[in-house]
Amino acid sequence: MKNLKIFCTSIDYYKVIDKFPNNIIPLGLGKNTFPSNWLDEKIGKNISELNSYYGELTGIYWIWKNKISDMRKDDLIGNCHYRKLWLENLYIKKKKFTYTSLYSNLLNQSELLGNIDSVQVQPIEFKDKNLFTDFREIHKVDILEYCANFLEEDNKNLFLKHMSSNILYPLNMFITKVEFFEKYCELIFPWLEKCLNLCIKKNLCKDYNERLPAFLAERFTSYWFSQFKKRKILSYARLGKIFLSNRLNNFVSPIKFPFTFRMYPTTHRY
Repeated sequence: MKNLKIFCTSIDYYKVIDKFPNNIIPLGLGKNTFPSNWLDEKIGKNISELNSYYGELTGIYWIWKNKISDMRKDDLIGNCHYRKLWLENLYIKKKKFTYTSLYSNLLNQSELLGNIDSVQVQPIEFKDKNLFTDFREIHKVDILEYCANFLEEDNKNLFLKHMSSNILYPLNMFITKVEFFEKYCELIFPWLEKCLNLCIKKNLCKDYNERLPAFLAERFTSYWFSQFKKRKILSYARLGKIFLSNRLNNFVSPIKFPFTFRMYPTTHRY
């Protein structure tokens, strides 16, 4: 039977993550300490020292190097973030009224056991600009096309074509078969190392752009998993502060309350 593991990355400990379904596995990133029921990227082969540049990508590296050896090639592996969680379906409009909880609408394994090669989050669709323009507007730097030159020719051309479009699958979130996860990692981490060296050389990794390599990776991730023909798109939820409150979660799990799904999914039309 095909299995699904989703690793939920966070740089801080939030008790609500302990209350997620069992197939969502907490993975602590960066310098902080985490409880024994969490995985910790500092234990095992890791690049945790690059977390301030790579963000969730150091967690993806850790999974690649430490966790896939006991999984089959056709098992499904994915990631999410402490605030951004996979939903079980694709929703075109936000749900304003529902008696169900967010917990009951999180992705569960039975939804993905069919013949699927990749799953991506609901895309951002820009009306009047492409992904190159959007990157320049946000980060005030013009290095994306230059970094594309670090890719081998086929991937470079397809990546540039994707960046010339107006559709971005954001957040460095994906679900895929283990065999494709390995190929993705084998491509993105050598590329990211070259991107980081360029960013440091040009003194670009500062303030909001400290995680510039992670933002570059977001564009590559959007491109790479969109190439699969057997692909599915799912919505995601974005947790607010009340859901993440460690004080509140000593007593209750807000994600199990009725009506918590009413503000989701997170959809984008720009």
